[in-house]
Amino acid sequence: MDRIDAMRVFVTALDEGSLAGAGRKLGHSAAAVTRAIGFLESHVGTPLLHRTTRSIRLSEAGERYAAACRRVLSELDEADLLASGEGAAPRGLLTLTGPLSSGGTVLRPVLDAFLDAHPEIRARLHLMDRKVSLIEEGIDVALRIAHLPDSSLIAIRLGEVRRVVAASPAYLQGRPRIRLPKDLADHQCIAMTVFGADNWAFPQGRPGRKAESIDIAPRLVVNTVEAAVASAVEGHGLTRVFSYQVAEEVRAGRLVHVLVDPPEAALPVHLLTPEGRLGVPKVRAFFDFAVPRLKADLARMAKL
Repeated sequence: MDRIDAMRVFVTALDEGSLAGAGRKLGHSAAAVTRAIGFLESHVGTPLLHRTTRSIRLSEAGERYAAACRRVLSELDEADLLASGEGAAPRGLLTLTGPLSSGGTVLRPVLDAFLDAHPEIRARLHLMDRKVSLIEEGIDVALRIAHLPDSSLIAIRLGEVRRVVAASPAYLQGRPRIRLPKDLADHQCIAMTVFGADNWAFPQGRPGRKAESIDIAPRLVVNTVEAAVASAVEGHGLTRVFSYQVAEEVRAGRLVHVLVDPPEAALPVHLLTPEGRLGVPKVRAFFDFAVPRLKADLARMAKL
């Protein structure tokens, strides 16, 4: 059996969520799909999937192997396009990643518009808060909000964001005024696990004001930005998020900034791609399309 064909069956099974789904997608019999997976497992010498009658789940080795398969298949598809003389036209599968919240609110709308403009391109957007190795996991493009270490990745700076404490006007009415982080002790807080469930760290502000770490006793702890923001909008307390995550609520007057990190503490936002991938038509087309739009979006949000 051809190993590349077996890899395509393996990846399709993951995308479809079952071996039967892979068979329908590829027009293969159930037996042929099972043989392909068995061939790969025999070749690598370890199980890649945990199977039940209704679903499949990657083993630990399978997770690493799946990332490598996606990378190999993507590079083969690009090679075929270049060899056939069609490489100048952006087409094929574009794989992107971003943080769970910012990927959905910042990157996803631009990706939707890009796909409308390029009907020959398909996309797969992985939203996750863990750090992803672009090269090992076959990712073409990543959105990152952080100071970046030196690496071989190509990074285009899009702008910057700051953390803010926000609350609804209704919540703030009649409550103690907040001038400093320590004043939060007199207020109800809505915390997120990703930003600290019992402690909020504030960077150094203007000269003479030191960085502070404030213990909080939140009335509510959630694990998504959307839940924290919704609770704050409904007047249940203060929450701490990135500025862009409440930009529309601030614009509409549903929330106001109470404390804002100083400009020196802003975190840069970058669009990344592995070295060499920027020469691939689909990746170049996305950067050309997305970079000016993302810069404009972040600049607009920074003004709120």
